[in-house]
Amino acid sequence: MPPRNIRPFLRRENRIPMEIPVVLDGHRHLPGTEATFTENVSAKGARVVSVRRWETGAPLVLASRTGEFRSEARVAYCHPLHGEGYAVGVEFLETKGRWVVESTN
Repeated sequence: MPPRNIRPFLRRENRIPMEIPVVLDGHRHLPGTEATFTENVSAKGARVVSVRRWETGAPLVLASRTGEFRSEARVAYCHPLHGEGYAVGVEFLETKGRWVVESTN
């Protein structure tokens, strides 16, 4: 018999599939920036593709390549992709500029 009171995990925000060119900076072991792209976005974060493995909770800076947006952020998760690279969940902490999705809060 399944346990009671188990609720499925629900995101607070919808993710919108969108490929945005971004730059990641702040990897603890591999200095320098990485030019990459998002897979999906929300007002409070994004899922990006990275060639680097990031530690959960690690601080980083995500910026749009156009320079219109920049955010201090943290790694929410880092999962290996099939083949090469990693899918990295990024939670925005302190933002400057305009992101592609506005917060409703």
